[in-house]
Amino acid sequence: MAVVISGYSVGNSNFSFGSRAGALNASAAEGVDVGGVAMSRDSTIIQPVAIPTTPLPDRKPILYRVAAGDTLDTIARSFGVTMREITWSNPGLRQPLKLGQTLELPPLPGVVVTVKPDDTAASLAASYGVDPTIVLGFNDLRAADLRPGLRLVIPVDPQVGPNLSTGVPADPIYPGQFLCPVVGAPIIQRFGPTSLAIEPSFGGYLHFHTGVDLLAGYGTPIVSAAGGRVTAVGSADYFGIRVQITDRFGLVEVYAHMEQVAVALGQEVQQGDKIGYVGSTGLSLGSHLHFQLEVGGLPTDPGPFVGC
Repeated sequence: MAVVISGYSVGNSNFSFGSRAGALNASAAEGVDVGGVAMSRDSTIIQPVAIPTTPLPDRKPILYRVAAGDTLDTIARSFGVTMREITWSNPGLRQPLKLGQTLELPPLPGVVVTVKPDDTAASLAASYGVDPTIVLGFNDLRAADLRPGLRLVIPVDPQVGPNLSTGVPADPIYPGQFLCPVVGAPIIQRFGPTSLAIEPSFGGYLHFHTGVDLLAGYGTPIVSAAGGRVTAVGSADYFGIRVQITDRFGLVEVYAHMEQVAVALGQEVQQGDKIGYVGSTGLSLGSHLHFQLEVGGLPTDPGPFVGC
């Protein structure tokens, strides 16, 4: 539930200071309820309108030092955050994690942000899909207080997600989930160890499939599973013709074995935008799409897709 205080939302509960209904009569008798507020003879409020039902969340970033055996998955489960929120809050994060490395985690659904020289409350709000009062109010700041290097926590509604830099929602179809890049396509090979000799070795396995394969015919349109910026286009050895998109959470998506691309380097795309066409270029035995998700530089199981 969202706590509403002075026009902005925090936490998980509904809470407002309310407003009085109509004009209050200064001569109201003691004990008379006027608009839901008990008044004394001198019109002093003697009863609160509402009280919070849960404590307000801590508004500071959580600083976590990586311990032996930690992975992004175990850290995410321990702190009740998502892997996306960890990568989002730690730009440039690389795997494997290093013992003693410090990660910044949001104390509630959202992101930890370091203010850059050109950032304003309005520009940060546009990037993360919130109101400027959220950016300032949650961090107890005025606009004049923003300065480069300042660390902020920005609450983000997980049902809305972040925006592209243009201000439009990155994931307008399924926020927080991956849309199937080839809608309705069957998954013919999943992430993980395999007996298929064409696959390279990885993670101690002789053959390991580092993505998910979707069966589709030549020329079938491919759409972006999540919104972000195109960070690579063209041929790349094993992948053949591929498009690489770094999504708004900092995850890298690779769409491989394409016949043709439909986007340009640096272009911003929304979830569901067409980015190319299915082919069989690179190390491929037939027309299909290889979708690979990379977190911190390592291939990672993307989990379920919506619509495959």
